[in-house]
Amino acid sequence: MTAAADARPAGRITVLIADDHPVVRQGLQVLLSVQDDIEVAGEAADGGQAVALAAELDPDVILLDLKLPVMDGVAVLRELRGSALRARALVLTSAADRGLVAQAMQAGAAGFLYKDVDPDALVRAIRSVHDGHTLLAPEAAGSLLRSGAAASAVTGIGALTGREREVLAQLADGRSNREIARLLRVSEKTVKTHVSSVLAKLGVADRTQAALLAVRQLER
Repeated sequence: MTAAADARPAGRITVLIADDHPVVRQGLQVLLSVQDDIEVAGEAADGGQAVALAAELDPDVILLDLKLPVMDGVAVLRELRGSALRARALVLTSAADRGLVAQAMQAGAAGFLYKDVDPDALVRAIRSVHDGHTLLAPEAAGSLLRSGAAASAVTGIGALTGREREVLAQLADGRSNREIARLLRVSEKTVKTHVSSVLAKLGVADRTQAALLAVRQLER
């Protein structure tokens, strides 16, 4: 354990913010500074600095943008995964590239959120990731499932038909059965049948569990 870890207040979650925009870092610092159980341990303006500070400060959670100078976020994740650090990385980005979701999760991210997330939801996400959970924005979960990366890695999803995978991706985006029916141009009754089949094959009770199951198994 590092000296930084020894000195941290008991029971508090230490966070390293890695973002190249000063205004974003300042906003996150203000948001997190008023939380009784969270402390900002440091800030990094580029990927190389993020890796160095992660090793120096040994934070619990790293809030990581993907578009960083020197070393991008995915490269940072790979560096962290190859180290002995226990920090869990929560991606917080504005990058819209769907492929980045799968890359980030495969590189070791514990969560993936977009910067338009509600502040209270972000704080809850930090606590959740710190507690060992995997967390994705609904849009990110849908992108991951559409990428095919999850389907190739998860036995349950591998058993789904093509149409069932389409339905699962829409569920991960938070759409209702009626909305899915309209998008896929099928009846709502057909969608209900597909949803029931998806949940049964994955062995889960609801839509959220289905998307999270895919992500958790992808990480293994």
